Amino acid sequence: MEDRAKRVFGDHLDQAVVFAQLLTDHGVERGLIGPREVERLWERHLLNSAVIAELLPQNCRVVDVGSGAGLPGIPLAIARPDLKLTLLEPMARRVAWLDEVVETLDLSVTVIRGRAEEASVREQLFDIDVVTARAVAPLERLARWCMPLLKPGGQLVALKGESALEEMERDAEAVRRAGGSRQRVVSCGADVLEVPTTVVLVERSELSGRRDGARRRRKDR
Repeated sequence: MEDRAKRVFGDHLDQAVVFAQLLTDHGVERGLIGPREVERLWERHLLNSAVIAELLPQNCRVVDVGSGAGLPGIPLAIARPDLKLTLLEPMARRVAWLDEVVETLDLSVTVIRGRAEEASVREQLFDIDVVTARAVAPLERLARWCMPLLKPGGQLVALKGESALEEMERDAEAVRRAGGSRQRVVSCGADVLEVPTTVVLVERSELSGRRDGARRRRKDR
């Protein structure tokens, strides 16, 4: 496992080790992970999250919606310190946890308490390059919540399981109505994980971006 983790986290592996230890020591008691997840933290959670870094452009703005225990946001921040990353989480106790982790690991990461669908959040977070979400909601709801945060051409990166293709096909029309286009399923980390991470990628359409931009300009006048 160490060799694979080194390939993903590189010179920042020590930070990933500390994060894994924090989850081991406090994750179950604070309701962040289930008891059975401790034994498979690296394969199922840290590496599963971090490998999506291969999909993200350099120096891009990323919002991790419903960050919870910090997945995938914290592993991404460790593996890719170039990212301008914001962790968005509505629950106060989880926000407190994320603040502690960011401080302990000395990460350049912003933590915001709120929900993606809230007006106050959308006033702070807009024209984002990438929005990530892991085990947050069905794709149809994710699209409604997350598309308004993205810039035209930006991408929703939704970490899903084996049912990713079925979910994408089921929700395709709802996602399109929410402003999503070019939906596809991809696998990440095939050279690192026994079970690669399955991701649904949804691009925000240029047309929806122009409409939203027009509304924003009218509002500002």
